Amino acid sequence: MMDNWSPESWKSKPILQQPEYQDSDAVKQVETELSQLPPLVFAGEVRSLHQKLGDVAEGKAFLLQGGDCAESFAEFSATNIRNTFQVLLQMAVVMTFAGGCPVVKVARIAGQYAKPRSAGTESIGGIELPSYRGDIINDIAFDAAARQPDPQRLIRAYNQSTSTLNLMRAFAQGGFADLHKVHQWNLGFVQKSPLREKYQHLSNQIDDTLTFMQACGISSTSAPQLKETSVYTSHEALLLNYEQALTRQDSLTDRWYDCSAHMLWIGDRTRQLDGAHIEFLRGVENPIGVKVGPSMKPDELIRLIDALNPNNLPGRLTLISRMGADNITELLPPLVRKVKEEGRNVVWSSDPMHGNTVKASSGYKTRSVNNILKEVKGFFEVHRAEGTYAGGVHFEMTGQNVTECVGGAYQITEEGLGDRYHTHCDPRLNADQALELAFLIADTLKQARQR
Repeated sequence: MMDNWSPESWKSKPILQQPEYQDSDAVKQVETELSQLPPLVFAGEVRSLHQKLGDVAEGKAFLLQGGDCAESFAEFSATNIRNTFQVLLQMAVVMTFAGGCPVVKVARIAGQYAKPRSAGTESIGGIELPSYRGDIINDIAFDAAARQPDPQRLIRAYNQSTSTLNLMRAFAQGGFADLHKVHQWNLGFVQKSPLREKYQHLSNQIDDTLTFMQACGISSTSAPQLKETSVYTSHEALLLNYEQALTRQDSLTDRWYDCSAHMLWIGDRTRQLDGAHIEFLRGVENPIGVKVGPSMKPDELIRLIDALNPNNLPGRLTLISRMGADNITELLPPLVRKVKEEGRNVVWSSDPMHGNTVKASSGYKTRSVNNILKEVKGFFEVHRAEGTYAGGVHFEMTGQNVTECVGGAYQITEEGLGDRYHTHCDPRLNADQALELAFLIADTLKQARQR
């Protein structure tokens, strides 16, 4: 399959959603510099994630993918990294217990700096400038200099991703991820939540289980897996010159790996079968995700699957459904049915964020927690009806106490969005909302396990 593929064969294909740099020589210099820097992740780690996602494809594990809509240079800090890491662990504990199976944790972090846009320019007060495409490309400030794409931002994104990964590895292996500690954080969440009684039963069950394990001599001291974990990284592979520069040939297998992240995905705007993004990602060994939106047709989906996973390997390809709460039960079944009929091995995951974005009366983009939950439940309903496995969820969220999505137990209102609306792009769940969703879908996970 790969005889006609190389890390730069994508350049012969049409490409969308790319910045227009003024100085091509400066871009080439940055690409050369990136190609000589150490990889951010390693082939062995990528193979480990591939194996775990293979378990998800076979119904033996569950995928939890979440993190920032778009990372920003301004919000880069150890505290923000820790808080996002913490809430991901908290959600995973609830889902692991409810689902009775391992939860594969994949963060949208250490590389999620670029965003596709619906238009190349935007106008404010009669002034038209290039759209903000993420901090890896240009600045969110609305002036001509800030909006000019700057290739040096690629280097800054790499450096901040390196620091992020170093800290995450320390958290994962240094005791921060101790199961008992994570459960104590969840107990604190339950105690302060307005829906405390709704969550208390599950929380008590986890508490009793840990107490029983402790009585049997199973503790963080005797079982290192109780205090260590694995959290993998992912981002949308939008800037292919950045991805190519960080692609390396593994010395053990001679296969190519995109070492910018463990998992990459292709967005709904760049999944053209004859396009550059499909061409590039079909040749790297990383697990790949594809966003599947309302315009996807069953036959097109099969062609897309075969282009990216011709050997039909479990764990290679994750289909990330993003239909909208009101469309999920109508639009998803034909796709799930077709994939099942054709015998394709995929992970099905639900992105309940992107199909539920609206503009509030105050002018802020927002999402309703109720609609997010509705789409997740619809996703599980479809798979139950089709006899297939609902394998994961994909949330845009942050560990910060932001007010960007409305609803939830703390009843964030449209009028309150301006209190702490910090996102550079799309609205994110805050830590309480994300953990609330983990508790609310716990029953759904438990029912799916029992079936």
